[in-house]
Amino acid sequence: MSDTGSVGRVRPARPGDPKKVGPYRVIGRLGTGGMGTVHAALDPQGQRVAVKVIHPAQAEDPQFRARFRREVTLSSRVTGPCLIPVLAADPEAASPWLATAYAPGPTLDQHIAAQGPLSDGRLCAFATGTAHALASIHGAGVVHRDMKPQNVILTPAGPRVVDFGIAHAADGTSVTRTGVMTGTPGWISPEHYRTGTAGPAGDMFAWGALVAYAATGRLPFGSGAPDVVAYRVMSEQPDLDGLPETLREIVEQALAKDPDARPTAEEAAERCARVLATQTTQVLPATEATLANDLIAAEWHMPTLDDPTWHAPRSSSLKRTLTAVFAAAAVVVGIAAGISLAFPLDHAPPGQPTTAGATPPTSPSSIRIPQAAPTTGPTPPSVSEALASVPSPAYTRAEDMAQPAPGEWAASTRAHSDQEKTAAREIRELATAMLATKGWGRAAPEVTFNREAQTIVVTAGPIPQIPEDHQDLFRRAGEMAACTVTARYLKEQPAAWPYGRFTVYWLYGEQVNDESVLGFGDAADGCSREVAGRWQGDELGLATAGIPSSDRDEISVADGTVKALVAEWAARSPESGMEPLGADTLQLGFDPVEKAMYVWAYEDGYGQLAGRAQQSQLRDVVEKTGCTKLLAETRTNSRWRYDRYVVALYWGNDGERQILGSGRCGGD
Repeated sequence: MSDTGSVGRVRPARPGDPKKVGPYRVIGRLGTGGMGTVHAALDPQGQRVAVKVIHPAQAEDPQFRARFRREVTLSSRVTGPCLIPVLAADPEAASPWLATAYAPGPTLDQHIAAQGPLSDGRLCAFATGTAHALASIHGAGVVHRDMKPQNVILTPAGPRVVDFGIAHAADGTSVTRTGVMTGTPGWISPEHYRTGTAGPAGDMFAWGALVAYAATGRLPFGSGAPDVVAYRVMSEQPDLDGLPETLREIVEQALAKDPDARPTAEEAAERCARVLATQTTQVLPATEATLANDLIAAEWHMPTLDDPTWHAPRSSSLKRTLTAVFAAAAVVVGIAAGISLAFPLDHAPPGQPTTAGATPPTSPSSIRIPQAAPTTGPTPPSVSEALASVPSPAYTRAEDMAQPAPGEWAASTRAHSDQEKTAAREIRELATAMLATKGWGRAAPEVTFNREAQTIVVTAGPIPQIPEDHQDLFRRAGEMAACTVTARYLKEQPAAWPYGRFTVYWLYGEQVNDESVLGFGDAADGCSREVAGRWQGDELGLATAGIPSSDRDEISVADGTVKALVAEWAARSPESGMEPLGADTLQLGFDPVEKAMYVWAYEDGYGQLAGRAQQSQLRDVVEKTGCTKLLAETRTNSRWRYDRYVVALYWGNDGERQILGSGRCGGD
């Protein structure tokens, strides 16, 4: 889990997040993972801080708490260039936490997804900086053990190595679970696979793979099933095509099968610095490029990032950086096939039997998202009204917003009654249909039930390496599917149906305590987001809409709608005096979770959409012409489900986002 989140942007806090951790005031989220949640916070002087708070389920485990205590000790020992210092920690707190300095910027994998591989001087600076970081880590008597793209932040000041979640002392002492392979497939050394050995040489093997990946955008031993990757690591030569000759020799040595043949981190740092000096002296006098930090600074060019959220409370007009959205979109396209194989269709919590005959894969265009049957006559009661209509409702936790308790996931079981089996099937089908529109047609979640907690549990995994942006799509789909089905059962059978809460989990491994809560809710609160009776779009829906669709109907409608919007704008131009929109100004995508069409445009502050009148015109064009296209598709296509619209604008070079308007086609 990265300690800094995605591209330096703060995400909204979720229900149950702390307001304060130690001396730090929490203002939002930066990231989450199997170990805990990283919160964006400010210290008493207003300095930005990343605070990692351990998940409640993990904090209850004495063995895990011992590992975290050791992480704090080890992390505090390590200082040096290209590292993020530990500021404070409390491993004995009820919810243990660790605070580090905040480092803005994308992780290496996010940068490559959005901008492509590193090259020239910046690649050499990356290799030099990460090697220097490892030299400092090893010099403190520590082994990192999880060097991978997600654990290197590309800050404006240079690369920063983060996350000592599974680090241990170089003397071999550690606190780990027996039989658990630590590290991430593709970044694990041959000796670690064979004997479990994880020393400084193993970090250097991962460093070699990291530099190769930074230069080419490819894992040097490929991707796929973990056992296949392990075989390649132990038996085959790395794919280094595209790696510059200036770095090839040192990377080849770092990837040697024999750990004794690999360079030390200090040696690698010195050799890479010499290569970097050759790059730098082309533009600077040699006397100015003497220190590694000077060399890195001379060749390192990353934009300075800022987020207004750090300065002011989050408003209803949510904004995020453009890079985060399209990093997610680019990565999803490339890994969709891998994700589809990673979602087990017959997973069950520990101790629960699996079922045979998993649902066969279905193409996106053959899946239909279940629709509520049209109603006539009086408006049906809400869930809360239905529960209030019976003297003793079976579901008794309405309005209980307590966080999921530790052990709820492990205590959940597969459906037993016919009614539970039907509900589980409906939730899987609904969630799968949403995910299928983005190419995740095989990503069927597992649905289990915790009768004591009156909670339906939706689980994905085990998936150890998917960024949080992609978890958001699964969380939203799982929450909407569980809420929709649960609300219907509560309305129809308030005296008999005992489930009203739902929790979505992301499973990082096969063990108990490897699960992480992504979200939870109560169907009695409703399943759609409305303010004063009007539906509104948001940044998460826009991020989902930015993921390319794999549904042929959506692709066809998007193409036709964009053309119609541009044509309508052009038809109004003579009367309004506004310039026609460029061919690439408008983009359109769909959010299957909220059944909404998102239309967004790019504006540098001086173009067709810089003024309020132009933005009002865009809202009107989308509301009328765009909705006309959606409603026309509804009349001819029984599968069509989109009846909402959102208009958004990306501003300037930073891509700050503004929601201009949203609603339901035909009125709310």
